[in-house]
Amino acid sequence: MSQVARGTQFGRHSLADRKNDLYETPPCATRALIPFLDRDEAIWEPACGPGAIVRELRDAGFVVYPTDLVDYGPDGVGIGGIDFLMERPTWRRPSVIVTNPPFKLADEFTRHALTLASTVWIFQRLNWLEGVKRADLMDRHLDHILLGRERLPMMHRDGWEGPKLAASAMPFAWFRFEAERPAGRVTRFERISWRGA
Repeated sequence: MSQVARGTQFGRHSLADRKNDLYETPPCATRALIPFLDRDEAIWEPACGPGAIVRELRDAGFVVYPTDLVDYGPDGVGIGGIDFLMERPTWRRPSVIVTNPPFKLADEFTRHALTLASTVWIFQRLNWLEGVKRADLMDRHLDHILLGRERLPMMHRDGWEGPKLAASAMPFAWFRFEAERPAGRVTRFERISWRGA
């Protein structure tokens, strides 16, 4: 039976296939973000999965606190069983969040992250800019967009066994949100290379 016949759009995985909505961030995407991060700031990765973002940041010398709702066992890098959306503000948390949240929860993750940290970097599809329901985020808190000049490698759902060398059919970007963005400041848009300088 085709994906269309199962009620999904062509080229998309069904919710049953997506399970925890884990699509690990390509290492080159995290490496491209590193020059924009403050090395003096600890980072919280609240949707760390098995650790794709965490490994790159730690290899670059950052202090990272990884958590996830799902426990990925001995091969995971974070503390499992932590529901980010239930976390509350505390002075002991890092003031920077860097994450690639489940797409279906990206708006909720971002809004909640802005109650917990002053700076939030979210990795999402570029078309996430669109939409009336998230206009408050984009209009009041979005400070910086980093869009790749080239397409990223395809991100496959957890457990994918098919070919993995294709480029993604859609553009992705890093979005930086500020909890207290100064009034009147214009969102900066910057094109970067996922492949490095």
